[in-house]
Amino acid sequence: MYVGNLSFTATEEQVRELFAPYGTVESVNMITDRMSGQFRGFCFVEMETSAANAAISALDNMEMDGRTLKVNEAKPREERSGGPRNSGGFRGGNSNSNRGGYGRSR
Repeated sequence: MYVGNLSFTATEEQVRELFAPYGTVESVNMITDRMSGQFRGFCFVEMETSAANAAISALDNMEMDGRTLKVNEAKPREERSGGPRNSGGFRGGNSNSNRGGYGRSR
């Protein structure tokens, strides 16, 4: 299951406790930022199918730590298209030609 909109301070133990009333939690995969290591506010929880369905019904849109949780069936990760990984990501698609870039004399 995908569990989103968790507090950035949420722990694996808290997630396990949240899901435990619905069945045995097989695993919790807390997603962290590659660079900083900080928790990104979502995780994946594995449970037996009927327990997972019960947890989804009970916990989706529940409030925890002032945030409304999103709990649903995890979908396979979509393949990204080829090409440069950062095509416009940090620049917002704007050209540097009008701003002069690093190494350009003025």
